[in-house]
Amino acid sequence: QLQLVESGGGLVQPGGSLRLSCAASGFNLDYYAIGWFRQAPGKEREGVSCISRRGSSTNYADSVKGRFTISRDNAKSTVYLQMNSLKPEDTAVYYCTAVLTVQDICTIINTQEYWGRGTQVTVSS
Repeated sequence: QLQLVESGGGLVQPGGSLRLSCAASGFNLDYYAIGWFRQAPGKEREGVSCISRRGSSTNYADSVKGRFTISRDNAKSTVYLQMNSLKPEDTAVYYCTAVLTVQDICTIINTQEYWGRGTQVTVSS
């Protein structure tokens, strides 16, 4: 059974950093592009980033470009989202997603085949 489990969320001060992890089980991560989405209370879900199956292609939302970095370790079946220079507006539940893909490319919106349950990130002083 395909599962995605996010971890690494928590409370951090503005300007701080967090690293989120997305652990995959029940499938071979090598064949999947992975995305990250977030949803803040009262707001629409927002695509944050994606990484292609081999990691050669990444994309970011304008709101996080230059601050967030996505990476993957297929040997560990894990994808990471390094978040630096965090702002209060980054506060949200963060979800990882996966989509089976042939090509080594990704678009954030097209990674939404499978979803994890999310991890809360709160940026506050």
